[in-house]
Amino acid sequence: MQTSTLSPVLTPQPAVAPQIHQLANGTTVIADRAAVPAVSLNAWFQVGSAWETDALNGMAHFLEHMIFKGTPRLPEGAFEQQVESLGGTVNAATSQEYTHFYLTTAPQDFAHLAPLQLDLVLNPTIAPDAFERERAVVLEEIRRADDNPGRRTYQQAMELCFPSLPYRRPVLGPVTVIEQLQATQMQTFHRSWYRPETLTISVVGDLPIETLLDTVVEGLHQAEQQHQQEQPQPRPLAQANPLKAFTPEPSFATVVRHEKTETRLQQSRLVMMWRVPGLRAREETYALDVLAAILGQGRLSRLFQELREERQLVYGVGVSNMTQGIQGVFFVSAQLAAEHLPMVEQCILEQIQQVQTTSVTAEELARIRTQVANRFVFANERPSDRANLYGYYYSQLGNLAAALDYPDRIRAVTAEEVQSAAQRYLNPEAYGILTVRPET
Repeated sequence: MQTSTLSPVLTPQPAVAPQIHQLANGTTVIADRAAVPAVSLNAWFQVGSAWETDALNGMAHFLEHMIFKGTPRLPEGAFEQQVESLGGTVNAATSQEYTHFYLTTAPQDFAHLAPLQLDLVLNPTIAPDAFERERAVVLEEIRRADDNPGRRTYQQAMELCFPSLPYRRPVLGPVTVIEQLQATQMQTFHRSWYRPETLTISVVGDLPIETLLDTVVEGLHQAEQQHQQEQPQPRPLAQANPLKAFTPEPSFATVVRHEKTETRLQQSRLVMMWRVPGLRAREETYALDVLAAILGQGRLSRLFQELREERQLVYGVGVSNMTQGIQGVFFVSAQLAAEHLPMVEQCILEQIQQVQTTSVTAEELARIRTQVANRFVFANERPSDRANLYGYYYSQLGNLAAALDYPDRIRAVTAEEVQSAAQRYLNPEAYGILTVRPET
């Protein structure tokens, strides 16, 4: 393995799985062994729609598409063809606060494919002709999203919940912005944010950890050499993380109600929202995760039992505690007939007030804690799941504590903490509510 500026580990972590290595170029590599005949590599960049300006909204997602259009070393489509011919899978995703690329392959193919994946993310060509072709693909994706009632309702809810924070922006961006973007703007955006120091690589699979690490480091070295050949000037200095300038928005002071009608809707939609702590205050999030499960996750949850099973007021109902970086959202949603909207809103508030005034029973709490903790464990068994888990938490928090101790933290939540969270964050007299009715 060549050494250059990448290979010496600056601050090795304790020799426990997963192992975390900080490379001299600023990239973090997390490696873990899994006794499954596969290897998954996740490359996470700290950039998403929340990092954009309104004038560039959608750039991060558009760039995710363009990453796969080739490099000076790889013609367009060559990487995907090689992955598919070897039975592997590759894909990517963009969110508000990150973009990540993931590859899963057989262990014997990892040393060949991993450097190609890293070349793609660090050295994309972003050719103008390919840019124009992909623009049409992205615009069609936006139109399909706009035709999806659930996605439309979610976007409208985020705009209501976050008038100031960049979570109000759609990840895909608006058509009017995407139509105006230029390839040169994307090249600048890539140089600014797709940098070694903003990159977290997580790799999990059935190879020795030393082999996983060496393969990734060698792939980074090759990608950097390729960059220097094509662009002799060094990469520009890293820009400041724009999210650090934002602070959480205050809790709703009153009921903020938005009512809409849509011709394309078959069922009414109801969304109720409370602003709650995000990853910056993750100690506050565990009780809210448990509370969300108590109220509306699964057939035994309180809202499902009352609204769906007993009173048949909704077609579906769910609750989630969305833990974003700057600020989270406690999100209650339902699909229902329009005439039931006032009654369902009142029932939701009454269930919240019941938690606030009457402690959750030991039996219910034990069941819910087990449900939430086990769901987390079961969702992170495969190498691809674990690579995704490690990459997300380290890229967002700079450590793996939240990934490794989540089940134990959930199992330790007390009834008093659940009640306190409901009292502190879910004011039944101050929240955001969006209702969307079919147009008659």
